Amino acid sequence: MGKFWIFMTQLHSLAGPAVMLLYPLYASVVAIESPSKLDDEQWLAYWILYSFLTLLEMVLQPVLEWIPIWYDVKLLFVAWLVLPQFKGAAFLYDRFVRQHIKRLGVPRHEQLQHKSKSPNGNGGKGKGKNKFVDFIKPKKGEQEAY
Repeated sequence: MGKFWIFMTQLHSLAGPAVMLLYPLYASVVAIESPSKLDDEQWLAYWILYSFLTLLEMVLQPVLEWIPIWYDVKLLFVAWLVLPQFKGAAFLYDRFVRQHIKRLGVPRHEQLQHKSKSPNGNGGKGKGKNKFVDFIKPKKGEQEAY
């Protein structure tokens, strides 16, 4: 029973990073490369919720240390967020997060696209340019180094 228990403990400690990070990283890369936007929404929602969960966990760490099954509950919750059968991240984002973002007045995707269509990229307001983009993009007549 001792070796079996050690094996299960090691398996449990590897399951967290695999479920919470490795698979979502892989699936996010696949989603970026696919033409569909539905999988992009699932994985963007996952990373938003996972970041929020991590921040919440950092703040509540002293309290969570007293809950012995916290890691198991977190692992099950994140598995529900990640697994494609459930699409929990997209569900939670649509059901709860989206309405709070709308209340905060975060610009919608259409508004951002409209702003980016202006010649200087700032929606036609002001004369300033995005200096970071200017730094990255070579100017006319300059050749790229590679």
